[in-house]
Amino acid sequence: MSPHPASSPYRRIRLGILTPSSNTALEPLTSAMVATLPGVTAHFSRFRVTRIGLSAGALGQFDPAPILAAAELLADAQVDAIGWSGTAAGWRGFDTDVELCARIEAATGIRATTSILALNERLLADGVRRLALVTPYTADVQARIVANYRSLGIETVAERHLGIADNFSFAEVSCAQLDALVDEVCAARPDAVVPYCTNLVSTDRAAGWERRHGCTVYDTTTTVVWKMLAMLGGPQPPAADWGRWLSD
Repeated sequence: MSPHPASSPYRRIRLGILTPSSNTALEPLTSAMVATLPGVTAHFSRFRVTRIGLSAGALGQFDPAPILAAAELLADAQVDAIGWSGTAAGWRGFDTDVELCARIEAATGIRATTSILALNERLLADGVRRLALVTPYTADVQARIVANYRSLGIETVAERHLGIADNFSFAEVSCAQLDALVDEVCAARPDAVVPYCTNLVSTDRAAGWERRHGCTVYDTTTTVVWKMLAMLGGPQPPAADWGRWLSD
């Protein structure tokens, strides 16, 4: 049964979310975010991702074929937009997400975006030039992310990474660990902080970090939801709960 009957004044918006198979954070966090928005629902499709790294095997997890197959399953649900809730373009190159969206749209006829394309749009539009990154990744992956943002004219003035490669384990990083990492990078007084991983349980902590440090926090699980809703003309999650940049 629909959450809202046919006589409801709310417009029904279905968000289709592509999810790494070993990710346990983004689904509950995304669902909590859209639960506050009348008529908006989130629907998920998975493809296999278990390890993050720069080896051929790790990079090959993001080959288009399984992602497109997962997107086509979302199309069966007649979703209004498809969003890849993942950050792999940060180390693979931003152009890979541009190409992925074009292929999803060609295969499904549904508009597509990604966490990283949405993040980059906001960072550039909001004039962010001094960035702080908090990630669970290994040093070589982190270095690729830093270099790719430098190519956009955005300097990483502080970063912390945990050296983890197992994707499932990212969601096991504690709130206390995340709080400490954010405290450390905020000491550099960046323009913005990004918890750069959709399998960190960080999304619902962003607003609290903003109040604590006076910084803007762009969480990568939130960015893809923001962009899909913006494309569809839908309501946005409350800034007080999910990040002050949502009110702009």
